[in-house]
Amino acid sequence: MSLYGHFFRLYAGRADRKRDAAIALPAGITQCRNISYGSHGKDSLLDVYYPDGASAPLPTIVSIHGGGYVYGSKEIYRRYGMDMARRGFAFVNFNYRLAPKWKFPTPLADTNAVLQWVVRNAQRYHLDPDRIYLVGDSAGAQLASQYAAIATNPEYAALFCLNLPPVHIRALGLNCGLYDLAAQASLPRKDLVLDYLGKSLPADDPRLQVLPAITEHYPPAFITTACNDFLRENAEPMFRLLQEKGVDSQWRCYGTEEDKTVGHVFHINIVLPDAVRCNDDTAEFFRKYMD
Repeated sequence: MSLYGHFFRLYAGRADRKRDAAIALPAGITQCRNISYGSHGKDSLLDVYYPDGASAPLPTIVSIHGGGYVYGSKEIYRRYGMDMARRGFAFVNFNYRLAPKWKFPTPLADTNAVLQWVVRNAQRYHLDPDRIYLVGDSAGAQLASQYAAIATNPEYAALFCLNLPPVHIRALGLNCGLYDLAAQASLPRKDLVLDYLGKSLPADDPRLQVLPAITEHYPPAFITTACNDFLRENAEPMFRLLQEKGVDSQWRCYGTEEDKTVGHVFHINIVLPDAVRCNDDTAEFFRKYMD
């Protein structure tokens, strides 16, 4: 692991633990925890959250956590996931294999395995494979955006040799993300990009060409950022690209320059007023695509 990746894990872990210690678990939500979806131990565990008393299939959010490909787990997204479930969704929250041990495209294969699990277990956990909403933030937003391209472009999908499950991704929630993977691969590789892509993957590998693989069949997308998000500059270009492709999309920037509490992946801190607004807005966008 790069030195930056090592310190990133330490710093992010400390900040996440401090934030979560101050947030109570949302009430009224059933939690089904630590369910295996694959063969990689704790890296293949997921949780499902849904409102107490659910008896019918619910529109289902599948969340890909962030963490620069080297860090993160479903535990960090537990409060956020339960809070989104409170808005009338089932929420699937999963671990995936991390860099540098596991490199590109391993997280995409794990995401595919989770969606296969959703199809097999839909009835038991009140999931609806026909109403899937894929969300991700930071590196997770990059992964969500790429998986959506795979799911909606057969030629691009053929490059990955994945057995795509019969799910309908109705819309995306892309938060504080980085989307142009090819641009990152073409630069001198260091830190988290090196940890994830490695040294030997050619910069012209066609699997890295995510943005050119986006077609008019791409899911509608709600793209968010914050005034103090260090990846802020990536949000509007992604929105503009989707508009050019004829894909329904919106983008929002939350917070103010003065309010440093509203920064990168602020929406996870569910007690922040701007996080509440962002998550409400995301849910409202998803509801446009339920029928």
